[in-house]
Amino acid sequence: MPTQRLTSPSTGRVVKAILFDTFGTVVDWRSGVARDIAAFAAARRITVDPAAVATQWRDLYQPAMEEVRSGRRPFTTLDVLHLENLQRVLTANGFNVNDITAADLHELNLVWHRLDPWPDSIAGLADLRTRYLIGPLSNANLVLLADMAKRAGLPWDVIIGADVTRAYKPQPEAYTRAADILNLRPGEVMLAAAHNSDLAAARDAGLATAFIPRPTEYGPGQTLDLVARQAWDVVASDLVDLAVICKSP
Repeated sequence: MPTQRLTSPSTGRVVKAILFDTFGTVVDWRSGVARDIAAFAAARRITVDPAAVATQWRDLYQPAMEEVRSGRRPFTTLDVLHLENLQRVLTANGFNVNDITAADLHELNLVWHRLDPWPDSIAGLADLRTRYLIGPLSNANLVLLADMAKRAGLPWDVIIGADVTRAYKPQPEAYTRAADILNLRPGEVMLAAAHNSDLAAARDAGLATAFIPRPTEYGPGQTLDLVARQAWDVVASDLVDLAVICKSP
């Protein structure tokens, strides 16, 4: 592997691995989830706003993980949390979940395994991989991330799911245990993300940071994370741009 790598201004260390927030940063969750919700509703002749339902489902993501982070619930994988949240969202939108088979619910829940990458993701990741160890640092579980990578062609070297670290971001252990798994110091690992809060937690845990805006992650009315809110180590326009910047010595 070429040795020409970026030195993090914040950690003072040469970055050896770049890990990525996945939902929203690498893949477009909203469009993929809305697409499957639309088909699911049409098959049952129920009228919904698929994008709104997708957002409602996503809005339950953090509260469900907080039950685990707080210790009120044992560690539970995101696939399980997503399925529980799906049933709540469907009920709120006029579906009778008692009339939906477990197999159909399971299949719809797997939409998170088959999301499409943003247009720049594959090329950017492939370029970064020539100099850095790359992989997801996601709250998703390993099989979800592996299925997603296989379908979308994401060229990961490693996959680190929350069921591996046994911690959900933004817990510090989610970041530091990922570095430990790679046998690297936290400062030798960079988190790339489209979310300022994720990067703030990563920096507090000792990681280098890179911001990539995804201004349509939540649709055309998005107001959060349109710009970098702190002086992150790198601010790039997309993953292709990140690869160009990270070629610098």
